[in-house]
Amino acid sequence: MNNRLLVYGAYGYTGKLIVSEALRAGLRPTVAGRHGNAIAQMSRDLGPPGITLSLDDHEALCRALESVDAVLHCAGPFHRTSKPMADACLATGTHYLDITGEINVFEALAARDDEARQKHVMLLPGCGFDVVPTDCMAAHLASRLPDAGRLRLAFSGGGGISRGTLNTMIDNLGEPGAIRRDGRIVPVPPAFETRKVDFGRGPWQVVTIPWGDVSTAFHTTGIPDIRVYTAVQPSAVKWLKASRHLGWLLRRRFVKQLLRAQVERKRPGPELEVRERSSSHVWGEAVAADGRRVAARMIGPNGYSFTATSAVAVAVRVLDGKAKAGFQTPAGLFGPDFALELGFTREILE
Repeated sequence: MNNRLLVYGAYGYTGKLIVSEALRAGLRPTVAGRHGNAIAQMSRDLGPPGITLSLDDHEALCRALESVDAVLHCAGPFHRTSKPMADACLATGTHYLDITGEINVFEALAARDDEARQKHVMLLPGCGFDVVPTDCMAAHLASRLPDAGRLRLAFSGGGGISRGTLNTMIDNLGEPGAIRRDGRIVPVPPAFETRKVDFGRGPWQVVTIPWGDVSTAFHTTGIPDIRVYTAVQPSAVKWLKASRHLGWLLRRRFVKQLLRAQVERKRPGPELEVRERSSSHVWGEAVAADGRRVAARMIGPNGYSFTATSAVAVAVRVLDGKAKAGFQTPAGLFGPDFALELGFTREILE
């Protein structure tokens, strides 16, 4: 399996975690990205071979991918970067993996399912905390209630946010939320719905967000009505509701540039000690038309630590011949217990 994986965006906060985890797992991935100095420094510090690549150079991307079996794409925001990488993977017969949580990226890759099957390429986005634990929760609930018509998922990440995640959030400022209704993804106002969820620490307020499972949980389970929530402070709900009237301003370029400048002054992401003492929580329920209900919750590692573990575990399985051509979801490919194999524990509620 050595030298058959390319990690793109390897010098970013999450990319570095993933490369370190890959090396611990016995892999020797090629590290790649558009900043040559950062790639050269990573090669000197950690030892893996490095290559400078721009997503704008399709021919160079294809030449680099011809010598690997899979790409683990870590350079977001993925609505900008996923298509050129997926194009190169499909052109060279290379399996595509990423760590996105962006609905439009999942849907765009799902639309290329036939193309990927014809070329014997797997497209598997969402290999990290976005969306492995929640996708596994969705699959678990669907296995217990196969005729469920409604799925609700909620999560609490904890432990801080990386600069890359913040930049993706800034990119999406001013955009509507999203839910799935009658099998279709529909836009809704920010903070469309709030409710209380018990992650195991008592009731906590959660609010709907356009998380990746609005796309992926449907592909995994076929359940037509899906909403995803995240835990927030009451002040955040007020801000989100106020943003319904400020979309015109939040979409302005100068506002986003100002916010990005502030983000660049922050730490790249949570330090090791923060990740080690924080945990992530997932809750879910599925409901059938006649009112029958099943519910469960899970607890696991910090989201960034889990992303590194999960993404590498997926890559190892793919390099070991467990890929399946076409668009795939994590739980659809590896089953509802995949997250349990990687450190989550599950509690059946109903």
